[in-house]
Amino acid sequence: MVYIATFYSHFGAVRFKRICEGAGRKAKMMPVPRDLSSSCGTCVRYEGDDPCPGGAYPEETEQVVEKTDSGYREVYRTKDS
Repeated sequence: MVYIATFYSHFGAVRFKRICEGAGRKAKMMPVPRDLSSSCGTCVRYEGDDPCPGGAYPEETEQVVEKTDSGYREVYRTKDS
């Protein structure tokens, strides 16, 4: 499965990418797709069976969506957004 995580800060995106890579996942930083909103404009696209590679989402995480054939399915959204 392919997931996209958005963040409140660029630092959050960098940190999450490192968490993904540490968990053995392919991860790539990229601009946020137009269909998703983001505070910092940077997201991490990653692959895997579990949408939460580190066991818990860092506090900088705004949302996580799964890419589907018909668009995106929300997996996680912070309480503040």
